[in-house]
Amino acid sequence: MNTMTYEKLQYIQLKDMVKNHCVSGLGKELLDRLQPSSILNVVKNRLKETTEARNLLNAESHIPLKGISHIGFHIEKLEKGMILEPSELVAIADFLRGCRNIKKFMTDKEFFAPALHSYAHSMTEFRSMEEEIQFTINGNAVASEASKDLKRIRNQISKTEGKIEERLNKFLKSGANKEFIQESYISKKDDRYTIPIKASYKNQVAGTIVEVSAKGATVFIEPANVTKLNTELASFKAEEAMEEYQLLASLSGMVFEQLKPIKINIELISQYDMIFAKAKFSKSMDGIEPKINDHGYIRLAGCKHPLLPADSVPLDFEIGQDYRSLIITGPNAGGKTVVLKTIGILTLAAMSGLHIAGKEGTELAVFDHVFVDIGDNQSLENALSTFSSHMKNISEIMLAATNDSLLLFDEIGSGTEPNEGAALAIAILEEFYQKGCITVATTHYGEIKRYSEIHSDFMNAAMQFNSETLEPKYKLLIGQSGESNALWIAKKMDLRQQVLQKAKRYIDNKDYDLQRVREGKIKKAKVESPKRALPPFTVGDKVKVSGLDGSAIVYKEKDSYNHVVVLFEEEFKEVHANRLELEIKAVDLYPEGYDLNALFVSYEERKLDHDLKRGSKKALRNVAADMRKKLNE
Repeated sequence: MNTMTYEKLQYIQLKDMVKNHCVSGLGKELLDRLQPSSILNVVKNRLKETTEARNLLNAESHIPLKGISHIGFHIEKLEKGMILEPSELVAIADFLRGCRNIKKFMTDKEFFAPALHSYAHSMTEFRSMEEEIQFTINGNAVASEASKDLKRIRNQISKTEGKIEERLNKFLKSGANKEFIQESYISKKDDRYTIPIKASYKNQVAGTIVEVSAKGATVFIEPANVTKLNTELASFKAEEAMEEYQLLASLSGMVFEQLKPIKINIELISQYDMIFAKAKFSKSMDGIEPKINDHGYIRLAGCKHPLLPADSVPLDFEIGQDYRSLIITGPNAGGKTVVLKTIGILTLAAMSGLHIAGKEGTELAVFDHVFVDIGDNQSLENALSTFSSHMKNISEIMLAATNDSLLLFDEIGSGTEPNEGAALAIAILEEFYQKGCITVATTHYGEIKRYSEIHSDFMNAAMQFNSETLEPKYKLLIGQSGESNALWIAKKMDLRQQVLQKAKRYIDNKDYDLQRVREGKIKKAKVESPKRALPPFTVGDKVKVSGLDGSAIVYKEKDSYNHVVVLFEEEFKEVHANRLELEIKAVDLYPEGYDLNALFVSYEERKLDHDLKRGSKKALRNVAADMRKKLNE
């Protein structure tokens, strides 16, 4: 598939809708990488998994997937030799617990969901690792009970901090220190306990200045009587950090040794998350598992575009059995483009293992490619017109398409002169048909409709149109030809009702109103003197052509339609005689007996003719070379 197919058929938006049902980033990442598969067995397995998950959702009130987090970043840290933080180890323990719960949940589901049950067999339980992490980490911090040494160190820290606070409180309550103290509280600065002292008394208090306030009015002093205790406390904190590091390193090493089976668990949980997201999406739209084949047969029974509102008109459609090309006609706003997009997105959805909104009996095919040419592909960057961009796209499709490709063309051949556009469109459709492609195209051209009527492997279809109200019904009718939307648009634009009725009558009956307008309604033109008759232009006359800057030479005289062919700047142009103004007659320009044909022969042609007449060997060799080249072509 190419990016244009995904863009035009809104495949990425469809996957985003499914991603909303994921419970973790694991399933979302897998959905981001999901691509339609062209392998029949792969698609069947994908659809089977979605169906099994949907059945479990219908039968069970709870699927134990919630709370499972994405631990990919933590795994990357371990692979780089880094030690995990307590919160990261807790996330890994939670993930492993989630794996254990889903495995337990799937254990007795072999009968209802054999494919999903088989995933659980490949999942490894790590109960001892979960318990070890849970024992060591408490509240995203290393627990004191994790080791005897850590518990001893923390007890010493607690006792030392108690002694420091006792001495500082005694300092604050002392009347001798009252005038020195800025505020009566204990402040911790860089893990050292201090008292805020007025700057003017900083030399009156025995101790170490740890910090000075922004305005300089307050200094934070560590009193001398707690300096030793603060030093001891810092030593105990260093011991604590070392012991915590050892415990975290031990846990990280334990996880690292089991990275391979843990990664397998990550893949399996990702699969479960994605599959159950597909199932939840199916349930949200009451989807079904379509039948699937690899021979190009498509049958849509009451199917709906997944991105359209739930009350949109369902589509009934069939192709690939009695005919391989379908031509859809009808009004612009009648839903032809929606039909193409619905066929395309449902095909991609099924190939991705997604259920679709439709009725039983719906069948879709897997294709190696789905190509689309929908919408205005005009490129300002490459200076391509709408028609040119369509032709460029179709040319690229023609190179890549095979007998296992689905092609969707909107308004094929449009954007140019109708006769040429219709002929080109038919030739394109024939080429793709002969390649063996399945093709669905929309058009307004009657010639394409007539072609599809006489070709045994083509079929017409039309968007239903209420001829009484002149409004579309957005329903596809296979085997019928539709009309243009001109009358409907004209009605919407408030064109007079009598004009619309007359136009409708003329479509069915060519009995035109040829009655002349009464004399009283015609404004008489002023009588003017008769215009001077144009001179009869002859070959060789020098003339001026209205709208062209410069003179021309008459090459062919006036025909029955008053058209004259002139040579203007080495290019022949057919113009009406009314646009010509005689400058000089040929008899006045050239001597008697002058070969006027020489006027229309280029210098190179005249030189070659002259060289051949005089027997030039070089000219003869050049002519022979040109003849050989044409024969080789």
